[in-house]
Order: sequence, then C-alpha cells, then structure tokens
Amino acid sequence: MSVAHTVVTLLAAAMAGYSGAVVLTRAEWIVKALTDYRVPEAWWPWLGAAKVAGALGLLAGLFAPVIGTAAGIGLILYFTGAAVTVARARWYAHLPYPLVYAAPVVAAMALAASS
Repeated sequence: MSVAHTVVTLLAAAMAGYSGAVVLTRAEWIVKALTDYRVPEAWWPWLGAAKVAGALGLLAGLFAPVIGTAAGIGLILYFTGAAVTVARARWYAHLPYPLVYAAPVVAAMALAASS
C-alpha cells in the first residue's frame, strides 16, 4: 500500500463521511437541494447512512482490501445515481457536485489496483 493510496483513501472517506453526515443532520442547504431534486424525504436517512457506511468501508479497506473494494464500488454507484438524479431534475449546473465526491473514490480504487 502506497502513501498516495492511503492519503487519497482518507480524503475519499472524509468526503463521503461528511456528505453522509450533512444528510443525516439535515443541513439546510442539503434539504433544499434534495427537495429541488425531488428525492423523497423518506429516503434521506438511508442515503446518508449509505454514504457513512461507504466511508467506514473505505477506512476498513486499508486493512481488509476486499471491504474497501466493495465500499468503493458502492460509493461510485451511489454518486453515479446522484448525478443521474441531478440530471433528471434538470439541475445541470449541479452535476459537478456528485462527481467531485466520486473522484477521490475512483482515484483510491485506481491506486489500490496499481499497488
């Protein structure tokens, strides 16, 4: 495991964890965005928990790579779904946001594969 892999994985986990915590605590700005994207409110706790679980899985993956791989795949699928949701709501200016959160996960997975 390289230093770059560890640092990028920690960054990806921190970003996914923060993103999940924001949903779980219902920060005003995320509530507005989720409402604008027409995401049902009943889904919000599950979506936040999925991101937090993904973040914890990435961290666990530093010690058990198969868990990190599963978490990385799950987060990539999650953020791809988020981009589709934003596009479906026709908020095209917001498309970069889920991709910014997905980018370090993709990078961590690529660095894990190259080590």
